[in-house]
Amino acid sequence: MRAFHTRTTTALTAAATAALALTLTACGQDGSDKKSAGPAADASASAPSSAQSAQDTANGKKADAARGAGAAKASTGQAAASVPVCTTKNVSISAAYQDGPPYTHIVLTAKNTSGHSCKLNGFPEIQFLESHRENVPPVAKSKPATPVVLTAGAPAYAVVKLSDGGRTENTEPVTAFSVTLQGGGGMAAVKAPGSGIAVDPAKWATGYWTHELRNGADDF
Repeated sequence: MRAFHTRTTTALTAAATAALALTLTACGQDGSDKKSAGPAADASASAPSSAQSAQDTANGKKADAARGAGAAKASTGQAAASVPVCTTKNVSISAAYQDGPPYTHIVLTAKNTSGHSCKLNGFPEIQFLESHRENVPPVAKSKPATPVVLTAGAPAYAVVKLSDGGRTENTEPVTAFSVTLQGGGGMAAVKAPGSGIAVDPAKWATGYWTHELRNGADDF
């Protein structure tokens, strides 16, 4: 009886041990599956967060650039505000043909002949004819983004349209004309280039003062 009992007890113990081992193995597999799913879920969740962070950084850089450009423009405007206006006493104005013939445009050059900086406001107020006392109208697209400040000896330019160059055009001859500098700069008499120019009051126009002649903005 003891031998039989011993064998029975041993068999039951072995069966219980095997069942426990299977249970632990199954639990280990379930736990492993759950753990492996964790990092993937974390990575998936962090992807949108990383993209949003990159977008926020890009937006921040754009905002900083815009603020910097605005500050630079404001600084330029403030600096120009403290510079005296150019007058005909410290700026010499001359005229030259631009391209041609036919001579449909001239270029005005205003050179700072003083020993200090000054600024040119707006556009040259030109009167070509005694019979037409109104100023030659300006072309808005040629207006510079910042004020034109001339250091000592520096020039500025303005393109002026005289006519379309047509043979049947109603033009009038001009050998000299007046240019007034805006902002109280005074008026100067300017000699026309060559033997004179032909102007059409229906077609003439002037550009704004600029530091350099610019293609496109000065084509009119």
